[in-house]
Amino acid sequence: MSAFAKPGAYDYNATVFSPDGRLYQVEYAMELVNRGATILGIKCPEGVVLASEEITEALEKTDQSLKIFQIDDHIGAAIVGLGSDARVLIQKAREEAQGNRLTYDEPIDVETITKKSSNTQQVYTQHGGGRPFGTALIIGGVDKTGPRIFCTHQSGAYKAYKAISLGAGRETVQTQLIENYKENMTLDETIKLAVKCLKNSMQTRQILAKLTVAVIPTTTKKMKLLSETETENLIKEQTI
Repeated sequence: MSAFAKPGAYDYNATVFSPDGRLYQVEYAMELVNRGATILGIKCPEGVVLASEEITEALEKTDQSLKIFQIDDHIGAAIVGLGSDARVLIQKAREEAQGNRLTYDEPIDVETITKKSSNTQQVYTQHGGGRPFGTALIIGGVDKTGPRIFCTHQSGAYKAYKAISLGAGRETVQTQLIENYKENMTLDETIKLAVKCLKNSMQTRQILAKLTVAVIPTTTKKMKLLSETETENLIKEQTI
């Protein structure tokens, strides 16, 4: 008999490792993220750009983003996977950011808020009675150290990036980012690269979706969502 057990024997509990060292519930959560609408985050010397596909149904009200959220004035997050799970993490992150201002009278660092969100995700891989969060976050912002981009993992790990993408179109977007990203890009060039990457990804997968783009400039340290008109104009400018 094989020394490795079948997934069915170990995938009912998020806290039990299989003999080959795998947590199947975490891997299932990863698969959910890999099938979600594509999101990306890019940083440059002039700030941070977060962008996402917004796949909606006919007759659905779409006057607000379902994929990009503001955590604090200077921090935003793009989500992929289960929106309900992400909403819990976003709310907790907002509470942490507010608490930091009340306690220390200063804005929270981007890595600190990422670490706290990751800690919450990790707990649900370690204790019974729950399941891992079926979501991942790209958290971006501008703090006292400059523009920062972090990505959380379903296991509770997180990493810093210059540019990163998650979701169903990740392979196409990541290839474009590797080919076109430059550390000295302006904020306008970074916005255009984000829009181009997502547009090409949607065309490759033959899907229709609107895009949402948020920017956090180093000059203001204030997150701003581009208007639908601004985003549509940027899409029209881009060519494959």
